[in-house]
Amino acid sequence: MSQKEFSEALLNAEHPVPEDMVDPKGRPAGKRFNVYRNNVVSSLSDALAEAYPVVQKLVGEKFFQAMAGVFVRQHPPQSPILFRFAPEFPDFLAAFPPVAKLAYLPDVARLEQARTRSYHAADANPIDGAALATLSPEQMTSAHLVLHPSLQIISSAFPILAIWQKNIDSPEIDIPPNGQDVLIARPHSQIELHQLPAGAAVFLGSLASGKSLGETIEACANIPGFDLTENLGGLFEAQLLIKITTEG
Repeated sequence: MSQKEFSEALLNAEHPVPEDMVDPKGRPAGKRFNVYRNNVVSSLSDALAEAYPVVQKLVGEKFFQAMAGVFVRQHPPQSPILFRFAPEFPDFLAAFPPVAKLAYLPDVARLEQARTRSYHAADANPIDGAALATLSPEQMTSAHLVLHPSLQIISSAFPILAIWQKNIDSPEIDIPPNGQDVLIARPHSQIELHQLPAGAAVFLGSLASGKSLGETIEACANIPGFDLTENLGGLFEAQLLIKITTEG
């Protein structure tokens, strides 16, 4: 029996128990295998619930467990590192008919997934905002601002940060009608989530992709409401800048 055959049988309840599965006494081990199969799916479903607590709350625990079972069988783990499990889950939700009416659900899952990535990102020490003030205008234009490795940005047509906050720890907040751009980062020990102002998602995304500050400013020039001073100040206030490099 190959590893592939074992894996397929393990995650597919309709797949027959491999013929050469025997217990220590050489007897067929079909019942033991079925117990193990159920335990594996249950454990992976529990891991999924732990990674996506708000998604579970929004659909209900019983429904989530049933849905997780479908997902786990379609998308078995590709890595032994558990926090890397289920990268396909938001896209799975977007294509899963029973939750089609909850159009915001995939983006809530993307936000929760971003929190996990941020939590496990490398540590880095932020630098003081005064470092930018020492640059000449020419240096500032060509400067590359290196952002904290934990920084994640999720943009959604739905108010996903408010939905997440209301369901995780702030039931009193109101859900706005508009979409939200969300910054997720862990500059120190705690993960922080913030709604971004106009243009900030493009601004930070451009810097994160390696564009210079001059190129980034140009990319944001026509965004209504974009304020360069506010965005630079927010970058330093959130302690997300770890390095500035200049040419020459």
